[in-house]
Amino acid sequence: MKIRSLLFSAICLLALGTSFISCSDDDNDSKRDDSGSKVALSQNRVFILNEGSLNLNNANISFYDPDKTIDFIADIFQKQNNAKLGDTGQDMIVYNDYIYVIVSGSKYITRLNAAGVEQQRFAFSSSEGSPRYMTADDGYIYVTQYGGKVSKLNANTLERVKTFEGGKNLEGIAEEDGLLYVANCYTVTETGAYEYFNEVFVIDANTMELKNTLTVRRNPNKLLEKNDKIFLLASLIWGGDEGNELQVIDPKNNNQVTSITAATHMAASENTLYLINSDTDYSSYPYTTVNTFFTYNISTKQLSEVNFLKNAPEELSSASIYVMEINEKNGDIYIGTTHYVDGNGDIYRFKKDGTFVEKFDCGGQNPNNIVFL
Repeated sequence: MKIRSLLFSAICLLALGTSFISCSDDDNDSKRDDSGSKVALSQNRVFILNEGSLNLNNANISFYDPDKTIDFIADIFQKQNNAKLGDTGQDMIVYNDYIYVIVSGSKYITRLNAAGVEQQRFAFSSSEGSPRYMTADDGYIYVTQYGGKVSKLNANTLERVKTFEGGKNLEGIAEEDGLLYVANCYTVTETGAYEYFNEVFVIDANTMELKNTLTVRRNPNKLLEKNDKIFLLASLIWGGDEGNELQVIDPKNNNQVTSITAATHMAASENTLYLINSDTDYSSYPYTTVNTFFTYNISTKQLSEVNFLKNAPEELSSASIYVMEINEKNGDIYIGTTHYVDGNGDIYRFKKDGTFVEKFDCGGQNPNNIVFL
């Protein structure tokens, strides 16, 4: 093993003088595609999608090495591709060691290799609604769109092979047992008023035909599948008495819908749903927010009000939280906060047991998604 390690180190040094490779001696990483990379990347990789601000063309992807073997890269997409990501980074997932990114304002989805080098791109036509969220299964990427469409794309080529049409502005999507669960969120009427819906469509992923329509809380937004359950976050409705709400859909029990509690952010690992509820007082400016951190046991269906964070910086209790994700390799918890147009957001990293690790600048505005390789 020592000889192997020394040999590997020599290869990495040699690579610095020629073309870059990933300096990792983990045999499990051999399937990664780092072709075309202009930088040597670490074994463990964290990619942060910064949404940017609408119409400013300032969305970007940052790179963070949790092991600190290389420096933070504020815009790895531009470094690798000599181009800006575009307008409004909306969603990002990892599927089969490739990274998929939706840029909703620029109306395209891109497929990146494990080093962030673009491989394929699919542009939605100007007559279509903007792409929003996606999920992946069995060789396909499923993308929701405003205007009432779900597009089924080949995961390797990004060729569109089928579509579902129905509803209005579609948001979150999750897959379970060959079925897609899609949030039909809202529409804007001719008078400019918002009309909110209380529907989740159940769509056959193979045929892209509607199987069922579920009644949920109005303004459904984000969906997450974990341990054969579908978790749904419905957003606050302005001017009404319906606040943020977490619900669960049980596909094995005739898609029964059950309300759980108030929540604004969720992430899952093993048998636990990690939750944040951001309660903001909009009655006077500057607005004030109180964040609470708690968990839900998926098997026992029990809520725990015990804060899952330890020695968290005090400012996090009132910060504007934009994202929470969990690295399922080691259970590390990442929470992103925003300063909106006033500057870059921040990432707070915690260990699986909730111990605070560090806070760092995320490299862009409005961090809204974090993926791990």
